[in-house]
Amino acid sequence: MATKNQEIVLDISDRPTPGHWFGLSLQHLFAMFGSTVLVPILVGLNPGIALFSSGVGTLMYILITKGKIPAYMSSSFSFIVPMVALMKTVGYPGIAQGTIAVGVVYLIASLIVAAIGSDWIDRALPPIVVGPIVIVIGLSLAGTAAKDATMNGKNYDVKYFIVALVTALVTVAFNMYLKGFWSQIAILLGIIVGYLIAVACGLVNFTPVLQTPWFKIPDFEIPFVTYRPHFYWGAIVSLAPIAFVTMTEHMGHIMVLDGLTHRNFFKDPGLNHTLAGDGTASILAGLIGGPPITSYGENIGVMAITKIYSVWVIGGAAVLAMIFGFVGKLSALIQSIPSPVIGGISFLLFGVIASSGLRILIDNQVDFNQKRNLMIGSLILVIGIGNAYLQIGQYQFSGLAVATILGIILNLVLPQQAASEQAADPH
Repeated sequence: MATKNQEIVLDISDRPTPGHWFGLSLQHLFAMFGSTVLVPILVGLNPGIALFSSGVGTLMYILITKGKIPAYMSSSFSFIVPMVALMKTVGYPGIAQGTIAVGVVYLIASLIVAAIGSDWIDRALPPIVVGPIVIVIGLSLAGTAAKDATMNGKNYDVKYFIVALVTALVTVAFNMYLKGFWSQIAILLGIIVGYLIAVACGLVNFTPVLQTPWFKIPDFEIPFVTYRPHFYWGAIVSLAPIAFVTMTEHMGHIMVLDGLTHRNFFKDPGLNHTLAGDGTASILAGLIGGPPITSYGENIGVMAITKIYSVWVIGGAAVLAMIFGFVGKLSALIQSIPSPVIGGISFLLFGVIASSGLRILIDNQVDFNQKRNLMIGSLILVIGIGNAYLQIGQYQFSGLAVATILGIILNLVLPQQAASEQAADPH
């Protein structure tokens, strides 16, 4: 059984006091809100339903993983391109069936893992593979953070960068110099200060907030009930295979959480439970009108900074997301947070994830003087961070997915020592 690490402020099963709970959960909601609503906006789905489905999916994930993994589940970017195409042809009925099919693929994978066990994971994913992959997860998002922080549409805006930089530095100051509960909500405070600075700089548009009603019930799309029964096989074939791509990201996030919490979630509650939780979340999202769902790096970044890994806090964020799906003005207010504020916070969130990958390498004393380690780490980092994706027909495997698979293969086939090292070592 894992022992509690002294660095941890709130461990996985620890419940915060009621007074602190709301602030800690709201911080997670702010961190994931922009990405969660951006996916449905780009596709043409209802952002309120996406928020609600993320909350339901997260609660279901926590339940299936026995309350042992603090992961927030929300809209996945990996499915945007085929969903946009489907929206122009068959509409949401096809997307819904594809989303459900994605969840079914996850469930099938979980059954296979349950049958064969997960002992192979330790051999396939040693620190020399896990560390660089975690670094890639953080740094592959660096371009997104930088774009949010500098680009006003297609043009560079120095005012944007100043707001982003001030937001990041204020958050650092809050995290370093505040004590107790206030230091634990440093990210939330940083977003608030950044927002106020953005308002002063004229970067916030309050018109949507004023025009949106306080209470707004999302138009839930219920396939097989509101639509004529019909199977959209093209939609299913378009979305379902991408599940194998997001599974690598899913495992990558589990690796990060393993390192942060000093646990092995691949064994307890088991990869079969994490896959089943992720798949069930997507099935539920498809049934009520949301996009496919996956775990979120933004929330992992929040946990890495605050050292608060409580599933109660994650569950609270899920409940708030469900509520905000119905409160129009609050959703509109959060949506009004300009991109440089999000970019400034993302500098920290994504950077801390990458730093945790470095920590995995350091803690396990991975020796980069060994050619084997140098070759594996180098290929994973450049392919992953550079997003050297693999395009096969209409299916695209991200640089992270390619780097992960390549790293696993190299770890399994390369000898422990290069020929030159064996010649130099008489033993």
